[in-house]
Amino acid sequence: MASIEKKEIAEKKKDGKKRLSLGRYFKEVVGELKKLSWPSRKELINSTLTVIAFVLIFSAIIGVLDFLFAEGFKLLGTINL
Repeated sequence: MASIEKKEIAEKKKDGKKRLSLGRYFKEVVGELKKLSWPSRKELINSTLTVIAFVLIFSAIIGVLDFLFAEGFKLLGTINL
């Protein structure tokens, strides 16, 4: 298979217009997806909960900072220099 790919790359370099058929493209995509290692259900749930926790924490931090800056600018607006 590697030699076939090398030939295709060489041909593609020669004319620059070598195209794969749509069916072959999807066949190769499925072949690559089979090589992936998918997480277990437990790993997926742990990762999802971690992401949700970080989103909530950083949302709270940004919300507090937004409130503080808004109040700070309100105070600056009422001061006459």
